[in-house]
Amino acid sequence: MSLMAAAAAAVLPSCGALFGAPAAVAPPCRGSRRRRALSPVVAMASAAQQVRAPRKPLAPPREVRRPVAHSLPPQKREIFESLNSWAADAILPLLKPLESCWQPQDYLPDASSESFGDEVRELRARAREIPDDYLVCLVGDMVTEEALPTYQTMLNTLDGGVRDETGASPTSWAVWTRAWTAEENRHGDLMNKYLFLSGRVDMRQIEKTIQYLIGSGMDPKTETNPYMGFIYTSFQERATFISHGNTARHARRYGDAKLAQICGTIAADEKRHESAYERIVAKLFEVDPDYTARAFADMMRKKVAMPAHLMYDGRDDGLFARFSAVAQRLGVYTARDYADIIEFLVRRWGVADLTGLSGEGRRAQEFVCSLGPRFRRLEERAQAARASKDEAEFAPFSWIYDRQVQLI
Repeated sequence: MSLMAAAAAAVLPSCGALFGAPAAVAPPCRGSRRRRALSPVVAMASAAQQVRAPRKPLAPPREVRRPVAHSLPPQKREIFESLNSWAADAILPLLKPLESCWQPQDYLPDASSESFGDEVRELRARAREIPDDYLVCLVGDMVTEEALPTYQTMLNTLDGGVRDETGASPTSWAVWTRAWTAEENRHGDLMNKYLFLSGRVDMRQIEKTIQYLIGSGMDPKTETNPYMGFIYTSFQERATFISHGNTARHARRYGDAKLAQICGTIAADEKRHESAYERIVAKLFEVDPDYTARAFADMMRKKVAMPAHLMYDGRDDGLFARFSAVAQRLGVYTARDYADIIEFLVRRWGVADLTGLSGEGRRAQEFVCSLGPRFRRLEERAQAARASKDEAEFAPFSWIYDRQVQLI
């Protein structure tokens, strides 16, 4: 494995609603252009792919390990039950009143207007200036947002009294989950419609990717434990905020101010949602610092995986890795961002200042406080290795009619 691949494997999103650790770059798939011979490791991996057994119907693109579930100690359930009133006062106010929320139509051509055709032509004219590698990042983010049913399902697997037991539970935790989902639902709707109107992408391939992804689910490795679950969502919401903020910056550079506004608006939502999940974990550090520190270390040891890590378009088993490689190269979401998020959360939750921890808690504290610098050093070495490469790697993406995009 190359230094770059090692760094990425150790640490790379889209976006839901939620993002995570960068993926190792997969070898370009069949039909991609390469300017140098395959390394022995890549060649063996490619050969193994060719003789692999056929995929089972409705199976994810790769095997998911058997997940651990229900790791929350029974006595911890009382903590979340006792925090229901606190959540009503501290978390639910971060939701916006629906009548004052933006809606996708606010940013799209009005189909009921006589000027609809002109507005669409203007949108398409702007979209023609957007390069393919940016489109790949935008589509990957949109696909991740569109898999929202999976994320609501994940939250409703959490133990400790935080799941929506009936589908319309009045608890603060259940109200948050439903309303968060409703706010997030606008993100995929807006991005999907924009990409459809742009005429730059193969919507059928994208729609297949979304259906495959929702059908495959996700493996966040949270063990249905709400401590780990809310640490995971804190990380993912910040990663999504960063990713959408960077796509907004790129869109502005390419001259599409409306697309920049769309991505920036979604990023603002993600920032607000990030604040909610971070508040929950901060409260857990206040009332149960030792177990929370150990849960934080446990999630970081397993590495935070992007919700869309099982992305598949019906053709490319390495689609997520290739999408992540393009995002890394463009600076949309990078291994450096991963390290920054770890360091931000350590500061946000005051982990370095915790006292009175058990021996295991202190070891967890030391581990998470050392992670950011360790990942940063690893990324610096990987960046130096990438800079020393004099040959680019390319791969086709079905989302853009199999046009080739540079990976590295």
